[in-house]
This record gives sequence, structure tokens and C-alpha cells, in this order.
Amino acid sequence: MHWLSDTFIHHSAIQTVIIICLICALGLSLGKLRIRGFSLGVTYVFFFGILAGSLGLTLDAQMLSYAESFGLILFVYALGLQVGPGFMSTFRKGGTSLNLLAFAVVVLGTLLALVPAWTGSSPLSDMMGVLCGATTNTPALGAAQQTLKQLGQPSAGAALSCAVTYPLGLVGVILALMIMKGWLVRHEAKGADDDKNDETFIASFHVCNPAIYGKLLRDLSGTKGLHIVVSRLWRDGKVLLPNGDTRLQEGDRLLVITEPASVEQLTIFFGRRDDTDWNKAGIDWNALDSQLISQRILITRPEINGRHLGSLHLRNRYGVNVSRVQRAGIRLVATPDLVLRVGDRVTVVGEASSIQHVAKELGNAVQHLDEPNMVTIFLGIVLGLVLGSVPIAVPGMSYPVQLGLAGGPIVMGILIGTYGPRFHMVAYTTTSANLMLRSLGLSTYLACLGLDAGAGFVETVMRPAALAWMGLSVAIAMVPVMIVSAVAVKCYKKSFAATAGMLCGAMANPIALNYVSDTTQGDKAYVAYATVYPLCMFLRVIIAQLIVMLWFT
Repeated sequence: MHWLSDTFIHHSAIQTVIIICLICALGLSLGKLRIRGFSLGVTYVFFFGILAGSLGLTLDAQMLSYAESFGLILFVYALGLQVGPGFMSTFRKGGTSLNLLAFAVVVLGTLLALVPAWTGSSPLSDMMGVLCGATTNTPALGAAQQTLKQLGQPSAGAALSCAVTYPLGLVGVILALMIMKGWLVRHEAKGADDDKNDETFIASFHVCNPAIYGKLLRDLSGTKGLHIVVSRLWRDGKVLLPNGDTRLQEGDRLLVITEPASVEQLTIFFGRRDDTDWNKAGIDWNALDSQLISQRILITRPEINGRHLGSLHLRNRYGVNVSRVQRAGIRLVATPDLVLRVGDRVTVVGEASSIQHVAKELGNAVQHLDEPNMVTIFLGIVLGLVLGSVPIAVPGMSYPVQLGLAGGPIVMGILIGTYGPRFHMVAYTTTSANLMLRSLGLSTYLACLGLDAGAGFVETVMRPAALAWMGLSVAIAMVPVMIVSAVAVKCYKKSFAATAGMLCGAMANPIALNYVSDTTQGDKAYVAYATVYPLCMFLRVIIAQLIVMLWFT
């Protein structure tokens, strides 16, 4: 049986893979168990890692470091790809306020950590470790340790206090959100963070404004701030497929795809809106006319990726109207300047034969999307790591800071997810594929993190100072979260999902984000997380170095 002991105990590549996979399997299995509807989920992977490490199980240091780093990189990059398409619109609408709230979380936590150092009850190096552990921010710990060493100060206390407080930091944010959730949901404003103003709204209007009689439909495109598509026109009992050269007549009835904010302006423009609810589910669009049909077509041809809808000239070439585009669960108005992406579903109205030609041109082959574009994934990771390694000079600081192996990939994932199609980069992955990448990366990262923190964990916890560290870390993890969550919902009218995602990003806590995603619907939490994560990661790294430099110089 020596071969069995050698496989599980002696350091090797096989041993590393086996141990990490076992820890992940055990942790994820336990994570499926729910007590009164609640489970810590993937957090159990981290706890099993600590248990294995505390029992004396060790792995090759370099392999452990590689697996931990690669798991984190894979998780944050896949997350960036997922939220990229909706990131810019969210940032424009609420990104500033979300980052201000996240900044408040960073400041409050930092002040709490500095109180014992100011009073002289604990060394600054220990408190920096507590701060980094409570906020689960290992890049900030590395920055603080590096600065301490450069200034000739002891740095061992920072590593020990971070190892002890890291588990409490992971769980503390979840506990704070659990405590506050009921109150936050009750006080959540109706329609808080409602992003449906960016989605399509379908309405029908009667032309009874004499000022537009005889006007061309294309004149509407010059109306400031309007994004509309006229899908159908009823005239003299017939259904017509309008185009830019169609002249409006008194009594015309138009089916218009627009945005909710434009409905009132369009009502004034046309004259009257009827009461038909075109946005309810189950409408048979093909029953509106015997000649015109409506069909959703999936864009799968890479040649279409990154092209503007207007550049395809589908109306002129095939006599069809593209009324709306569905992307990542969001319905967009099909304006000519809309940049198309692989994976978009476009709704086309026209004759059956014409729609067949459009489907052939756009692809409409579901099987082509089953294979993720691995070139974009690997190239994006490379670019993200290069970006994270770029030294950024900050005025007044002797040493440059970096986004690191977490900040760089998530920023690059967001950029590729948002702007990749403009450069004909296919960043589309199916929801299940993206979820698998994130889960694989996060589980691997937590298993390695637990193994790394588990060595000597029990001995360190038994130290008298460790109790003070743990108490302070709980305060740092929970107090700022509870205060800022209340402010976000009551004062800034944020939804619980967006607030929780923002807090998880401010605390750099992917496990808490996983908990939030299990208790909320949609991608609001993920988008909010990605909106604040890069800035907060950058701020914590800078602040860690600034505090050490100002304290000892």
C-alpha cells in the first residue's frame, strides 16, 4: 500500500490535483445542504481546506501558489466577461454612486483597523494584517508587507493576523447581509435600480397630429433623444411593413418599439396612444397578419460580430424590419447604430421567404454557440495579467502600485465583454459555460487558500492576541457593510441585489457574492460587484502602502 500513501502524501503534481479536487468535492457536497433554507455554499471548500492544512496535509509550495493564482484569475476573468455587456450602461446610470458607497466601506473599515494602532494597544503591522484578512484582500497584504520590508520594519505579524482573520472576513460579510436583508428588502424602493428603461417597450399609436400628416417616417430619426423602430402600420384595414419612405396619414396606427422613457414624447408626437398591452407574455405576433410573420434569429456567424445593424441593410435587401434585439436577457431597441454580437437574438418582421434569407445571413445555428471561443479566453487572461502587472505611479509614493492578478483580469474581462465585438473578438460564452468557469476557478482558489492558511492555524488562534484580532476583524467585516447598506437603500434608492453586490465588491469577497447570487435573481449583484471591484482593489492596495509609509516616515 506504499503506492497509496505516496500518492496522497508525497509532493507531486498528482498529489496536488487529487487533494485540491477532494477538498472541492467535499466542500461543494456539504454546500448543497441547507439549514432552514440557508447554506454557506462554496464557503465550505475554504473550511475543508483549513481543516486539511491544520491536520498537517501539505502540498508543493509552487504548485499550491500556481493553483491558487490560476483559480482566482479564472474566476474574476469569467466574471468580467459575463458582466461586460451590461457594465457600461450600469456604470453610466449608477456607477458613480456605487463607487462612492464602496469608497465609504473602504474608509470605515480602514479607520476601524487603525484605532488599536493609534491607541498603542497593537502594532501597526498586526493591524494591517487584520484589515487585509477582514477584507479578504491578499494583494493589499502583499503591498503592505513589501512596504514594511522596504522600510526595515517587521512584517511577520501581518501575515499571521491575516491568516487568522481571513475566514472571519469571508463569513462576516455574509452574516451582515443576512442580518440586514429583511430590513433592506422592506425598505427597498419600488423599482429601485430598475434597468428596464434601457429595455424595449412596445406601444401602438394613432396618428392624429395634423403637424405630421404627410411626413416621412425617417423624419422621426431626427427627433432628439428618440430610439424607435416602427414594426407595423395599420391603414385602411391592411397591415403594412413601413420603411423610412412611408408617409404618415391621418388615422394610421403604428406599432412602435421604443424605450419606456420615450413613450410620453411619442404620444405627444403622434397624437394618441391606444390601450393595447403589447408587452405581456403570450402574444401571437404571427396572428396579426396573414402575410407578415415575426421570428427570432440567433446571430452565430463570426462575420456579423461587431458590425452595426444599419450596415447590413436588411430592410433594403430583404424587405424586413428588425424590431428588437435580445442580449443577455436584456431587450434592446434595434437602432441602426446598435453594434451586434454573436449570441444576440434579433426579432425580424417580414415575409417568410425573406426571413429565411436573413436567418441564413446571420447564422441562426445554435450548435455553433455550444463551443466557447477559447482563443478569446486565453488571450484575454494574458492581456489581463499584463495589465495587472503595469506599475502605476502615484504622486507622493516612492513605489508604484499595480492592479495585480485579480484586478487586471477582471478589468480586461469587462473591456473584452463590452468592446470586444468592435474588434471582432467573439467573447460570447453560454451561461452554463461561464458558470462552470467561475465555479471551477473559485473552488480551486478557496481550496488552495484554505490549505495555505490552515498550516499553523490552530497554534496561532490560541495566542491571546488572536482573540482581539478576530473580534476586530468581525467588526471590520460587518459594521461598514451594515451602515453603508442602510444608506444605499434608504438614501440612494438602490435595490438589495445591487447593494449586496456592491458591498461584496468593496470587500473583495467572492464567497459573499456567491451567497447573494443564490438569494437574488438576475445579474444586478454581479454587475454591481464588477462596477466597484477594480477601484476598491486599487484603493486598498494604495491605502495599505500609504498608511505604512506615513506611519514610519
